[in-house]
Amino acid sequence: MREVTKRRWRVVLDVALGLFLAFVVAAGTIESRSYWELAGGLAVVAGSVATSRRYPGVSLGIALAGTLAVPFPYGDRVAVWVVFVLVAMSYLAGLRMERARPGVLTGVAVVLLGLPLSLFLGPDGIGDWAAMVAILVFAGLSPWLLGRYVRVRGELARTGWRRAEEMESRQRLVADQARLRERARIASDMHDSLGHELSLIAVRAAALEVAPGLDGTQRDAATQLRTSAAAATERLREIIGVLREDAAPVEPVQGDLAELISRARASGLLIDSAVDSAQAPPMVARATHRVVQEALTNVAKHAPGAAVVVRVTSSGAVTEVSVVNAPPPAGPLPGAASGRRGLIGLRERVRLVGGTLRAGPHEGGFAVTATLPHDAAPVEESPELREAAEDEVGQSTSARALELARRDVRRSLIQAVVVPLTLFGVVLAVGGIAFLYQWNSSELPGGVYERLRIGQPRAELTLPERQRSARPARGEPPSAPGAVCEYYGAGRSWLNDDYAAYRLCFTDGKLLSKDWFAEGAK
Repeated sequence: MREVTKRRWRVVLDVALGLFLAFVVAAGTIESRSYWELAGGLAVVAGSVATSRRYPGVSLGIALAGTLAVPFPYGDRVAVWVVFVLVAMSYLAGLRMERARPGVLTGVAVVLLGLPLSLFLGPDGIGDWAAMVAILVFAGLSPWLLGRYVRVRGELARTGWRRAEEMESRQRLVADQARLRERARIASDMHDSLGHELSLIAVRAAALEVAPGLDGTQRDAATQLRTSAAAATERLREIIGVLREDAAPVEPVQGDLAELISRARASGLLIDSAVDSAQAPPMVARATHRVVQEALTNVAKHAPGAAVVVRVTSSGAVTEVSVVNAPPPAGPLPGAASGRRGLIGLRERVRLVGGTLRAGPHEGGFAVTATLPHDAAPVEESPELREAAEDEVGQSTSARALELARRDVRRSLIQAVVVPLTLFGVVLAVGGIAFLYQWNSSELPGGVYERLRIGQPRAELTLPERQRSARPARGEPPSAPGAVCEYYGAGRSWLNDDYAAYRLCFTDGKLLSKDWFAEGAK
């Protein structure tokens, strides 16, 4: 039902647009009784409006074909309806065309055909050429570029948001994967510690089983204890083995912070450390080890040569961890982009022991700090904490993609404004140079004009090679029937808008009359 309503509204809008443009054509042609122009204008309107939705390229071609009427003004009137039709159809074509190439080719074809036609066959030459260029640029190119901008903006917005959703989903999957990997690390730590303890229980139970002085019931109990410990060890190994299939390699649980920092110093890091974690429980100590390890790994990867300060303080209730590095002396390594998984996994490790983690830029370098309570349950991760974590790690991929889409839209808008203005400036410069050349090369000196005598043969006269095209529109005296008149400049500046001119009329190859005239002259 909704689609039917949309189609009906489209038909109504197309009919309304066609009626409006037909009215413009009729209003501009009926008064001058230009019935051929009226018929041609109505044909252009009907063809361009009828094809504007399904075949926008054809619609644009029909509207551009209407501009060929510009070089043939009827009297002193320019066909204004061409401007209205071209503005409407160019904008709609730019808005509805999937590709820009057909529109560009159509415009180039009309330019190659219309501009020479207006220059060489138009009654006013340069004037007709300039009028057609102005109409093509401002009534054709500018609305078409604006329509393309609106279309590209809509497409980029829809594509950008769709891509943003995809990227956000992918980022959540990556974050969830990093959290699962960190949990697998924790499970591996449990295997390394609990498996060792269970093995010791099994060994002691075996020793107790063969100890003298026990009766049968006690030996059966020791046997069952040994069997249960061995089964628990095997079951733990199977479960953790499944988790380890996709988990990253883990460090031995016996590794302490002092050994970790020593290895980092041996690899070339400049570390100033103060470590006191004696009061930390095993899980907190392991989380502390992971925080320091990940922070030092990030320094080696993204800030080579930077000095690092490691501080670990432990009290009876909480352990504070701080790893701060200065800016790298030579800048970050090229191509060493952060994958963010380490910090995401680290945040999950800290959260599971009830702590908080902060990571971000600090005085030109980077700081990783963690607060790890000794007796706390895992902290529930809220959407606000997740967004804060993403902000600390950096701008999301979807945000960068959306920013690129907005940049493309701004570039399209700049093109829609700058390209027409640039083309118009170029055309204005070329037209101005051609006008000045034609103006100066059609100048008839006053002394030569004074020496002209009625009845002189045209072949004996020394006249400029070109005639003046920019001449007064009014004030011209009537000429004799059958006379051929030529027009030349009369020494007025091109800034003077009345454009005075000399008129020389010939009949049978002889000078019949010579006149000077200007607009408003008596």
